[in-house]
Amino acid sequence: MVPACFYITSASILGLMIGSFLNVCIHRLPEERSIVSPPSSCPSCGEGIKFYDNIPVLSFIILKGKCRKCGVKISWRYPAVELMSGVLAALLIYRLGLTVEFLFSYIFCASLIVVSFVDLKHWIIPDEISLPGIVIFFVYSFFSPRLPWKASLFGILFGGGILAIIAVIYYFLTKTEGMGFGDVKLLAMIGAFLGVEGVIFTLVVGSIVGSLVGLVVMLASKGDTKTPIPFGPFLSLGAVADVFFGGLLFDLYFGLM
Repeated sequence: MVPACFYITSASILGLMIGSFLNVCIHRLPEERSIVSPPSSCPSCGEGIKFYDNIPVLSFIILKGKCRKCGVKISWRYPAVELMSGVLAALLIYRLGLTVEFLFSYIFCASLIVVSFVDLKHWIIPDEISLPGIVIFFVYSFFSPRLPWKASLFGILFGGGILAIIAVIYYFLTKTEGMGFGDVKLLAMIGAFLGVEGVIFTLVVGSIVGSLVGLVVMLASKGDTKTPIPFGPFLSLGAVADVFFGGLLFDLYFGLM
């Protein structure tokens, strides 16, 4: 029998390696460039990154966060994404074991990592992630022991529909765009994997955390209430929280009720 620590260690290492690929997606998708070729290179000098300088997290530490050739600082995002990917992979395999559910849960969380960092920097949620995600997770629901396909379909319709309605009403009242339709498609993808309850949980957690962060930003900007904040990262945080705690908290809440 293979010990659990072997699976956890293997998953974390694989997650770190996949995190490097997620960084490529984060960097190239907003620029509509191929995520396959050319090989990774320094954004400043264009020097190709050697394999020994592309070891997740470790290379960043060895190089002291700088390009080996030009010495320009490497963004903190690169090791952060790799660490997040590795930690999530380890936690998911600890929770779900070596199962198909683990695989799709990790794909779901990895997609949300890409979405969050792209939205933070570029204020867009790439359709290349959300639209295929809707299809992939809906198709998976036909085989998933956790979420039936009807629940996935209702999650898509509810997730996409509720944010679309909110966005339209907000625009009608204020004549300004308060929420992009990238968020709508993202929540539809979340609904495809988590269902209606997951969408509700995601919105509640995302709204609470987003409001708290917005309050801090407003105070830091001396009361400027018009400082925009991307909503994608908060939706992503709420969705990942649901993967780990959603069902437990729902049961606890309704148990208390």
